[in-house]
Amino acid sequence: MTRPNVLILSGHDPSGGAGLQADIEAVAAQGAHSASVITALTRQDTRNVHGVVPVAEDFFAACIDTLLEDMRFAAIKTGVLASVGQVRIVAELAARLPDVPLVVDPVLVAAGGGQLAGDPVGRALRDHLFARATVITPNADEARRLCDHTRDIDRCGAMLTDTGGHALITGGDEGEGEVVNRLYGPGGRIESYAWPRLAGRFHGSGCTLAASLAARLAIGDSLIEAVANAQSYTWRTLEHGFAAGSGQSIPDRWLERGT
Repeated sequence: MTRPNVLILSGHDPSGGAGLQADIEAVAAQGAHSASVITALTRQDTRNVHGVVPVAEDFFAACIDTLLEDMRFAAIKTGVLASVGQVRIVAELAARLPDVPLVVDPVLVAAGGGQLAGDPVGRALRDHLFARATVITPNADEARRLCDHTRDIDRCGAMLTDTGGHALITGGDEGEGEVVNRLYGPGGRIESYAWPRLAGRFHGSGCTLAASLAARLAIGDSLIEAVANAQSYTWRTLEHGFAAGSGQSIPDRWLERGT
């Protein structure tokens, strides 16, 4: 018995709500296997990020090379990349594996406001990695930061896909009555998806969405199918979210296997 491998490159969240643990759980729920390389150690809880220590770039690159010598991957997913050097290493990885879908979750700021990656990392993502990504999954705030604080989401979508690839800009952090996620390609907006807005705030929703999307691509979904299935799965995990601490709720990623 085999199952597709997904290479996860993201940070460690000690609370288990976001980051590496969220990615592993979401990928497993789709029926795929995660191999993971940590990008950063963080000091965080369910309320906020309080500190970040990047993994040394040479060790980060060596860990990836070791896995590639042993395993084949059907998709790659990135979470927080903690330095410009790490971004360049992932861009080189994508160039080596051009046929492997790459999902980039450009994590810049935690839901509680804590900084995970600075402006130089955001610029490096935009300049070196987005063109190699199958799809990027910023929330609306991250999209605006990446687009020089352009307010218009459609314009951001066009800017983020002008070198190819797709962008799924999520609207959970917006003030709309519904959560509206928008998928863009090089030709403009492809689709909008409206979801009922749930009460409260969630820790790890973006990780859950991006990781499940990567897993859906790994098991053979088309991009449009993967985007739709990952959103449906993520919304269900949020609907059944639970309180692990005194801060934001955590998605129930073990609720069910993805459809």
